[in-house]
Amino acid sequence: MSLSPVGLLLLDKPVGLSSNAALQRVRRLAGGVRAGHCGSLDPLASGMLPICLGEATRLAGELLAGRKVYRFGVQLGERSATGDAEGEIVERCAVPALNAPAITAALARFLGAQLQTPPMYSALKRQGTPLYRLARAGLSVEREPRAIVIDELELLGFEGARVEFRVLCSKGTYVRVLAEDIARSLDSCGRLYSLRREYVEPFQDEPMVSLEQLESAAAGVQEWPLLQPDRAVSHLPALHLESDGALALSQGRVVALPHAAASRWRLYDPQGRFLGLGISDADGQLRVQRLFSAPLAV
Repeated sequence: MSLSPVGLLLLDKPVGLSSNAALQRVRRLAGGVRAGHCGSLDPLASGMLPICLGEATRLAGELLAGRKVYRFGVQLGERSATGDAEGEIVERCAVPALNAPAITAALARFLGAQLQTPPMYSALKRQGTPLYRLARAGLSVEREPRAIVIDELELLGFEGARVEFRVLCSKGTYVRVLAEDIARSLDSCGRLYSLRREYVEPFQDEPMVSLEQLESAAAGVQEWPLLQPDRAVSHLPALHLESDGALALSQGRVVALPHAAASRWRLYDPQGRFLGLGISDADGQLRVQRLFSAPLAV
């Protein structure tokens, strides 16, 4: 098997598989390399699950902060314990006559910065115990509302009691909670019947790969579809260092920039190889923030 141990993989996670189970399958196919996923998807959700392989795991935190786009379907007239198709129906409601202008008008109130209370069926922990375990035991605890931002929310279509939407939102947004809130704004109740993550920033223009494609790659039928690690930090400015500067940083020394600038940087050596991340202060003193053990070709 020909495989670089370092890179980013944009997995199209299938329905029915947890994010951790998907991660373990990728690790097995990749020969057991260190790996981590960036942002969980529920088993009943599909779509983009970024996975960092090898030293790229050092950049996982950069991806967790990115905005995400979801396409989701809401079943009006019933609410479930989990907010989706997995849980028991706990409430049934009437479904009013729907029309596009009324639905679009209702969506406007969800745009912008707001507070959202996480659901009990979530992986958040209370004293070390995931909330979903407490929920399955019939317990409910207070959850601190979290600040989220919804930048875009559009109606895609509706038929009968089912309505489809697309949302561009900040990290920490629970689409199941958003679906329930939208249903209430339409004078009904609701739950998710489908959820797909279309992309995670900054990968909106990148294709996803399936587990079947990875199995072909592991068998040597095709190349592994890895992105270079620096794609995770493409929003940062690039700084190309001279040989002595690259060496100094690798030895933990400070490098003086010719122009004073306070910033975070993507660092490259004279051959254009990605070194890691650096941070400079207002006096132009550049220090290592996160350095890879060996230069990575880009």
